[in-house]
Amino acid sequence: MSSPVAQSDVAPLPAAIDRYFDLALYLLVLMGFATLASTAALDWPAITLVAAALAIRGYLLVRGSPFVISERWSTPLTLAYAVFYLADYFALSGNFLSATVHLVLFGLVVRLFTLRRERDYTMLAVLAFLMVLVSAVLTVDSIFLFCFAGFMLAAVATFVLMEMRRSSRAASFQARDASDPRVSSRMGFSLAGLSPLLVLLILTGAAVIFFLLPRMSAGYLSAYSFGTEVSTGFSDRVELGRIGQIQQSSAVVMHIQIEGDTQGSYDLKWRGVALGLFDGSSWSNPREQYVLRRQPDGTFVLPLLDLPLTPVVWPATPARPIHYRVLMEPIGTSVFFIAPRGRDVNGPYRLVAVDQAGAVYNLDIQRALSRYEADSDVAMPTPAQLRSARGEYPRRLQLIYLQLPPLDPRIPRLAAQITSSARTNYDKAAALETYLQMRYGYTLQLPRTVPKDPLANFLFERKQGHCEYFSSSMAVMLRTLGIPSRVVNGFRSNEFNDVTSNYVVRAKDAHSWVEAYFPGYGWISFDPTPAGSLATPHGWARVMLYFDAMASFWREWVISYDISHQTVLGQEAIRGGRSLWEQARLWARLRYAALLQSASQAQNAIQQSPRRWGVAGVLIFAALLLLTNAGRLWRMLRDRRLRAHPENAPTDAAVLWYEQMARLLVRRGVRKSSTQTPLELVRMIADQPLRERVAEFTEAYESARFGASPADAARLPELYEEIAAAKQHQFQANRADTTHPD
Repeated sequence: MSSPVAQSDVAPLPAAIDRYFDLALYLLVLMGFATLASTAALDWPAITLVAAALAIRGYLLVRGSPFVISERWSTPLTLAYAVFYLADYFALSGNFLSATVHLVLFGLVVRLFTLRRERDYTMLAVLAFLMVLVSAVLTVDSIFLFCFAGFMLAAVATFVLMEMRRSSRAASFQARDASDPRVSSRMGFSLAGLSPLLVLLILTGAAVIFFLLPRMSAGYLSAYSFGTEVSTGFSDRVELGRIGQIQQSSAVVMHIQIEGDTQGSYDLKWRGVALGLFDGSSWSNPREQYVLRRQPDGTFVLPLLDLPLTPVVWPATPARPIHYRVLMEPIGTSVFFIAPRGRDVNGPYRLVAVDQAGAVYNLDIQRALSRYEADSDVAMPTPAQLRSARGEYPRRLQLIYLQLPPLDPRIPRLAAQITSSARTNYDKAAALETYLQMRYGYTLQLPRTVPKDPLANFLFERKQGHCEYFSSSMAVMLRTLGIPSRVVNGFRSNEFNDVTSNYVVRAKDAHSWVEAYFPGYGWISFDPTPAGSLATPHGWARVMLYFDAMASFWREWVISYDISHQTVLGQEAIRGGRSLWEQARLWARLRYAALLQSASQAQNAIQQSPRRWGVAGVLIFAALLLLTNAGRLWRMLRDRRLRAHPENAPTDAAVLWYEQMARLLVRRGVRKSSTQTPLELVRMIADQPLRERVAEFTEAYESARFGASPADAARLPELYEEIAAAKQHQFQANRADTTHPD
C-alpha cells in the first residue's frame, strides 16, 4: 500500500506518515475482514481466497514492495465479476446478502492491489466499513463487540494519518526534522496512546446514547440474515435424520432461566412442534393455525386442549407451576419452545398463533423471535391414573394420529410381541419405551445412504440411531396397537450455568420424543431414547461458563435492548435511588439520636463534676489548639533553627534570611517587586552605605542559595545585622538633620 510518487508541485510526504498510514489502513482492512469472518456466515472458499490475498499484501507491505496491478487488468476483472455476481445471486448463493458479500470481498481484493490515487485509499477504507456493517447484520454474538473495538482502533489511527497526509501534501514546506527517526518514533508512540483513548471515549459516549435514547425493536434487517439448519428441524415437515444433523453442532440455541431455580433442579423437554402425519420417511403436520387473542396485560393464553378437541381435566394431580424466561439466538425459526402444559406466553409480538397440535408460532413479521416469558404446569398424572384412563378417541384424532403408511409386517408383529403381557394402554406404551431404551444403541453417525424403509432398517438391521428413529419407531408401533400417538421435536435442557442460573441449550440438545393420547388426560410424553444426565461443566469447560454469561448479557441488554428494557432500567434506577435515600435518612436519624444521647450523657457528667470537667476542657482545648497549629509551630521552630545555623542547610537558610532582609528594606522605604531580580533591587537603593551592604548580602545570598556554600550562608546573619545597624544609623542621622538644620 505504498503511496504514489509525489508530483513536482507538491511537497514530499514525511516517510513516517506514509509508512504508518500504510500499516494502519492494512490493519483496518484486516480487522474488517476478521469481523466478517467471525460471524461464521462466510463460505470457506471466500475465507480462503481473501485471507490469502491479505497475507500476500501484508508480506509485500513488510518487504516494502510497491506491487500494483495494471489498470488494463482491473477494469476487465470488474466487468467479469459483474457477470459472475448475477450467476452467484441466481444460481450459486441464491441469496441477495451472501452474493453482495462476495461482491464486497471481490472489490476488496482488487483494491488491495490497485492503489494509486487518493480515492483508491478512501474506497478501501469504505469497503472495510461495509464488511463491518454486513457483520452487524449477520451476527448477534458478543465477539462482534471485540472485533468492532479493534476495527475502531485501526479506523481512528487510519483517519488521523489520512488527515496528516492531506495536510502534509497541502503544506508548502516540511519541518526540518521530519525525517528524523526520533520524530518517527515519537509519532508512533503518540498514535498508540491517542487511538485507544479516542476509542474508549467513543464507546463510552455511544453506550450512554444507546442506553438513554428511546429504543424500538424493529426487524428491518432480519429478512436478510442467514437461516440456520436448526430451523428446518422445526417446520411443518421434517424428514428422518434432520434432528441428527442438527445435533452435530454445539452452537448455543437459547438460554432459559426458570424463576427461583439456582441449582439446575429441572430436567425438562422444551416442546417445539408436534408432527402427526407419517409417510414412511418424513413427518408432517396439518397447516391449520389459530390466532390467539392478546390479553390486556400483554400475555397470550394458551389453550389447555388439543384443538379442536374438548379440554382435558387431570383429577387429583397437584399443580407444579413454573415461570421462565427464554432468550433465543437467531436460528431462523418462529416456533416458541414451551415447557410441558404451557399456560401462557408473553413477549413483544403482535401476532401469536397455535396449531391443532399445540405448537406456538410467532406470526409477527416485523419482530423475529428473540425473547419471551411463559408459564407452564409441569405436573404429570401418576401411572395409576393413566392405567385407569377409559373412553373413546374422538373421530378427528383417529383420522390423524392413527394414520399409517404401508409398513414392513415385522413392525406390528414386534409391537404385539413387546406388549403381549400388558393389559392397559399405559402399560403398552411403557413397555415399548423400555424395550427401545434397553435393546437399541444411540449414535449420531447417520447412514451413508438413506434406506428404503428407515424404520425397518433401524429396528431389524442397524439397531442403533439417534432420537428421531427411537421416537418414530415407538409412535408407529403405538399406532399399530390402536393408541393415538405423534412425534414431538424440541430440545432437552442438558447444561446448567450456575453463574447466571441459566439452562444453556445447544443445537446438540435437539431432541425428539413421543406423545400418546389418553382419554381424560390428553397427550402424555414418553421418551424411548436412552437417557442422558444434566451436566455441570468443570475445569476449562467451567471457565467457558463466564464467556457464556457475557454472551447472554450481550444478547439480552444490547441486541434485544428496547423500550421494555429501558423501562426496567428506569424502574430499577428509581428503586435504587429511593433505597439509597431511605438508607441515608435512616443513617442520619440514627447518628443524630446517638449524638443527642452522647450530649445528654456529657451534660449529666459535667453537672456532677464541674471542676474536673472544667480542667479537662481546658486541657482538651489546649491540645486542639496545638494540633491545629502544629504545622505552623513546626515551621517556626525549623526557621528559627535555620536562622541560628544557616550552614546546615545553605539553600533554605538563604531564602529565609533574604526574605527577612527584604522586609527590613520595606520598612526603610525600599520595596522589591515580584519582577525584579536581587541585583536590580540593589541598583535602586539611593543610600550609598546601605546599597553597599545590601550588595554584599546579595552576593552571599546567591552563593549560598544557588551554590550551596555553607561559609556564605554562615555570613548572612552578620551581614543582616550590618544592614539593620546601617539603617538605624541613617535613621538617626536623618532625624538630627531635621532637628538642627544648617
